[in-house]
Amino acid sequence: MSKRPTYEAFKAEALSDPEVKAEYDALEDDYQLKRRMIAMRKAAGLTQEQMAEKLGTKKSSISRLESINAENSPRLATIEDYARVLGYVTKVDFEPMQQTGDGLTP
Repeated sequence: MSKRPTYEAFKAEALSDPEVKAEYDALEDDYQLKRRMIAMRKAAGLTQEQMAEKLGTKKSSISRLESINAENSPRLATIEDYARVLGYVTKVDFEPMQQTGDGLTP
């Protein structure tokens, strides 16, 4: 019976494929945003249910908002409301893209 690879080994192997790596890199900002939102909520000592109550919505909406697998991206106003009830403000920044041999990259 073969042993299942560890998550780290699986990830390393998957990321050795240039197409997988490109998609992974493209999603990094989304993952960082979601991780930050969850960390802020937890630091405030709030559950998803409590966060939903503060925002006047349902727990399922908070779950979708914090999920990287959500089909739709949240509106900026939704992210601003989420941050506001936790005592934060939202900052948006733009960075120029870099010219590479095969196109533009962030």
